[in-house]
Amino acid sequence: LVELDKKNKNIYVLCADLSESTRVDTFAKLYPHQFVEVGIAEQNLVTVASGLAHAGKIPFVSSYAAFCPGRCWEQIRTTICYNNQNVKIIGAHSGISVGPDGATHQMLEDIALMRVLPNMIIIVPMDYAQTRAATFALSKHLGPAYMRFAREKTPQLTTTQTPFKIGQIQVLQDGSDLTIIGCGPLTIDAMNAAKLLNKQGISAAILNCHTIKPLDTKIIETYAKKTKLIITIEEAQTIGGLGSAITEHLSAHLPTKIYRMGIQDHFGESGEPVELL
Repeated sequence: LVELDKKNKNIYVLCADLSESTRVDTFAKLYPHQFVEVGIAEQNLVTVASGLAHAGKIPFVSSYAAFCPGRCWEQIRTTICYNNQNVKIIGAHSGISVGPDGATHQMLEDIALMRVLPNMIIIVPMDYAQTRAATFALSKHLGPAYMRFAREKTPQLTTTQTPFKIGQIQVLQDGSDLTIIGCGPLTIDAMNAAKLLNKQGISAAILNCHTIKPLDTKIIETYAKKTKLIITIEEAQTIGGLGSAITEHLSAHLPTKIYRMGIQDHFGESGEPVELL
């Protein structure tokens, strides 16, 4: 965001008393006149952002995903999506890898909540470099957007040179026996799983579906035809998440056997991230 602001002075950042945790404190120190601290008031957070967007600014709203969109969904729906305002909602600390903070802070329902909103797009980057690329892409996208990422340290697979386009799946590895479609850091685990499968003579294609809405249906259909079996993996509720999005599309256009991995209709628990995963 600091880098973006050097090129575009319409970039604004808003936070709800979590600037250090969400790492926007650097922006706040460098550009205090383009930073808004609303305090612990997430419903106010997104409505102020909607007003800034209406005035021609490009507001990035940062908080824990459990609180935003979790605590202010109706305001996002009515003030941002219904009016098609150019607000970027950034949900940090998503998934169960938040760890000891437990179920109240482990946001698993955000993808489902955002998917049902008209005009909203959803980005789930897999690592730091892709999060950076997605932030640049979102600054140019006109309209409401949601991006979620985890708290735990994440292995680095992409680079600053890796292409990124909203709505375009990244094919990490080709395969012929099955297709594993992931989003977020678990996509890296899918790559490791593919190596184990390969030792057993099973060829797995790995797709990084960093954009859940709009969905890259063309690539998904291509691999559904090619491998006849799809596994989805996400650090979120499988109900309404990545797995649901892919299942809904293929059931109507290209019926395919799908196995959905993720949280199966229950809350998270306290524990170390690796243990919980």
